[in-house]
Amino acid sequence: MPNKKLLVLNSQQIQQKIDRMAYQVWEDNLNETEIVIAGIAECGYVVAKRVMQVLERISGIKVILMKITLDKDSSHLKAETDVPVEDCAGRVVILADDVLNSGRTLAYGMGVFLNIPLKKIRTMVMVDRSHKVFPVSTDFTGLELATILKEHVDVVMVEDGAEDAIYLR
Repeated sequence: MPNKKLLVLNSQQIQQKIDRMAYQVWEDNLNETEIVIAGIAECGYVVAKRVMQVLERISGIKVILMKITLDKDSSHLKAETDVPVEDCAGRVVILADDVLNSGRTLAYGMGVFLNIPLKKIRTMVMVDRSHKVFPVSTDFTGLELATILKEHVDVVMVEDGAEDAIYLR
């Protein structure tokens, strides 16, 4: 079974999860006029962008979209952002990624904001595998998926959404 892929969510199901997460973000931020959604490159940024599009359509909240590029192989935090981190001061930040496995990526992502006084920070993932090594939890989750450590979750999300899919292999 090493090369076999099992379709977990198709394009339509992924869009339903995105819609639901956008409504949850709105409910969590009813009194906000502007928030930051920071997506971890690459696929986390696509999740963030999709949630932003739905959120701006359903609510009056203005969304600042931020892309965070992390060096995940580094033993210390190395990150770049396309929006100055200081612009997040005093705002709500939603940190988005595609898959939560050990929690390392989300922990590094949160590290970007440690020296910035935020209103609050929340986390969002498309798939939570529940194999946490780091004490990281998600506030907004598309799908919780029970897996074994040897399995891998592939999230395929492209700009137009036509070929979106989530596979377990």
